[in-house]
Amino acid sequence: MSNRSIGLDDPLYRYLLQVSLREHPVLAALRDHTARLPEVRFQIAPEQGQFMAWLAGAIGARRFLEIGTFTGYSSLVIALALPADGEVVTCDVSREWTDIARDYWEQAGVAGRVRLELRPALETLTQLRAQGAEGSFDLAFIDADKTAYSAYFEHCLALLRPGGIVLIDNTLWSGRVADPSEQDADTEAIRDFNQSLHGDERIDLSLVPIGDGLTLARKRFAA
Repeated sequence: MSNRSIGLDDPLYRYLLQVSLREHPVLAALRDHTARLPEVRFQIAPEQGQFMAWLAGAIGARRFLEIGTFTGYSSLVIALALPADGEVVTCDVSREWTDIARDYWEQAGVAGRVRLELRPALETLTQLRAQGAEGSFDLAFIDADKTAYSAYFEHCLALLRPGGIVLIDNTLWSGRVADPSEQDADTEAIRDFNQSLHGDERIDLSLVPIGDGLTLARKRFAA
């Protein structure tokens, strides 16, 4: 995994950030905090976060669903982009990492927009659907255990409104998806998932080489 866009050398990457990144001070502080953790590779790239926030604004998102909170950068960047009455529902199982996230949500003044579900995501997703939340979210982000991507995607697609977008992280997987010698479970799961989306007529699809590969799946309107 990588916490910066693949395919850019250092000078070009620095230039990209210099001329385009507009990072809220609390986001920058959170990124600096996370950089000191052994698991820093789980952190999304700042330019990816900004792109996600831009998408949220472009589609007028009010409700955001996230699978995989980590230290809260992606939930925070979207919470800052939502209107005052917007809502983030984010799922994780780590209290240690999400305690960091809570602190920075508070610092940024958006904690009231964020609902953390601290339990296995499939439980939360199943419950949301049982409670009648299908079609009520505008944007979703999947960045958790790769072998469960397909299950997460099916739930997220059901919970999105028509025209809503599912964002899926790590779909280029540092290039390993294109290397036939890589046969581990995570790589195979991402390969299978990518291939399944390619033929999925329920969505409009784009895989963009930002961060470690970000797939955009837009839920089609019924014919």
